[in-house]
Amino acid sequence: MPRKRKLLAQLSALQSNSSIPPSDALQNPTATPDGNSPKSSKYFATEKKQSSQLEADFFNQPCVSLAKSFLGQILVRKLPDGRELWGRIVETEAYLGGEDEASHSKGGKQTQRNAAMFMKPGTLYVYQIYGIHFCVNVSSQGEGAAVLLRSLEPLQGLDVMRELRSASRKGPAKPLKDWQLCNGPSKLCQAFGIDKAFDQRDLTQDAAIWMVPGQELPGEQDVVATTRIGIGNRGEWSQKPLRFYLRGNKFVSVVDKKMEREMAAMEPISCS
Repeated sequence: MPRKRKLLAQLSALQSNSSIPPSDALQNPTATPDGNSPKSSKYFATEKKQSSQLEADFFNQPCVSLAKSFLGQILVRKLPDGRELWGRIVETEAYLGGEDEASHSKGGKQTQRNAAMFMKPGTLYVYQIYGIHFCVNVSSQGEGAAVLLRSLEPLQGLDVMRELRSASRKGPAKPLKDWQLCNGPSKLCQAFGIDKAFDQRDLTQDAAIWMVPGQELPGEQDVVATTRIGIGNRGEWSQKPLRFYLRGNKFVSVVDKKMEREMAAMEPISCS
């Protein structure tokens, strides 16, 4: 009887993991059955040569620089059942620490809540808004400085993200479209199963969440720098261009059309 139970357990585990893509699919999701690899989407960044984890030196840079450098990189979340969720970072906000009136660490005040902002670069700072939703930040160089992850472009595990988002929504609702899964700071936390338990975790050491390099990173002309969202009246800090997003990306939470028009007007006219 014990042997029978063991076999049943193994069969159950095999069935539950059947939805996990094979390792080859994770590395090259566009591979065809005959082994050929057609050109993959420029937004998907999981080629073998670039699948190494981002390490401490990447995160150890000034806050604004890190906020821009995050664009195009991949956030990976490994669930307890082994499945992995992948999302390309398409929108961030920089919070500069003590001088920043919109930062949780303004005035250099360190509390139990914001302690992660004062830890080494690459530390996650997770806080709750309205007593319900979570937001995730990553500490950078600078006392109390951190980058808010605002939006992701889902790459892998979209069905799981949809389930996680649905579980947090009240009452029956229409199925979420792909672009709605992670287009906002609390939405991406719901979709990736990120809660307060992730506060103060190290992105370079944690087994459940990390980042890998993007395949095709944006140039300066691809990045829109504009004002942050939802920070209220913070004087001049309300107008500083400390939100960064990938221009033309439909997974961004809020598009600044005026700024994009200004950028387009400054572009050189092609003579071709």
